[in-house]
Amino acid sequence: MAAPLDLDQLQSFCAIADCGSFTEAARRVNKTQSAVSMQIKRLEERLGQTLLARDGRSVSLTHHGEVLYERARKMLRTNAEILDHFNDSDLAGSIRFGVPDDYAVRLLPVILSSFQRTHPRIAVDVSCMASEELLNGMKAGRYDLIVFTQGTDHNFGELFRTEKMFWVASHGGRALASEPLAIACGPNCCIWRKDAMEQLDRSGLDYRVAYTSSNATAISSAVLSDLAIGFLPESALQPGMRVIGEEYGLPRLADAQIALTRASHAYGGIYDALANHIVQSMGNLEGVVQVEAAE
Repeated sequence: MAAPLDLDQLQSFCAIADCGSFTEAARRVNKTQSAVSMQIKRLEERLGQTLLARDGRSVSLTHHGEVLYERARKMLRTNAEILDHFNDSDLAGSIRFGVPDDYAVRLLPVILSSFQRTHPRIAVDVSCMASEELLNGMKAGRYDLIVFTQGTDHNFGELFRTEKMFWVASHGGRALASEPLAIACGPNCCIWRKDAMEQLDRSGLDYRVAYTSSNATAISSAVLSDLAIGFLPESALQPGMRVIGEEYGLPRLADAQIALTRASHAYGGIYDALANHIVQSMGNLEGVVQVEAAE
């Protein structure tokens, strides 16, 4: 009977895959770089395959590495769940959490305030910024857990919510009648902008990007101030906005896909407590935000 794989080796392997660097991975798993290199060598020898492709200072996964990465993550998660099951101590610690400000204004007060009431010994340090920046920060080791818009450069993470995207204008505003149509949106890297621009180009509608910001609050302010129309997911709609659509010749937009991803060490315990709370809390918001915004 073959001996089981070494979880410590898998942890180091996943850390390298997460950050693309032996040096940074060694820091994350509290080992020397030479010790991590030896772990990967033994893991590759055990599996009989090359798992990592080294190109100068950068490291990427080979095909066999990608296959292992997904399965190794599952093993680390299962290991954490087993340890949690037999651990009777109260959950305590700190979590570095990132969330796009598209959702932060409406969701953070609901989600984090209730989480802090039920888990007073867990400190959550929150950063709000664009999904692209959060993903880069995750790779750099600045976060344990992030919520992000799936489709931003890479399709990965744990998809847990899909929302409709809506064209919105200010109640009683005149931006909708502007020629060309004034649009407020995110920067070029924004997946919602890419989709909206593609759909507008296909429709033949004459438009101009009148207001650009990576800050969702700023975009909402531009819409509410009647500087332009915009497009937002359901959970980002605000009172004072009017949902508009095909009756004004505007094309249908792709749904927003909201996902959660975590560092390879962030399984079990305090991390699962926050992740599960986010998923459950956002699921309970279904159909609530849109009604409030349309009043």
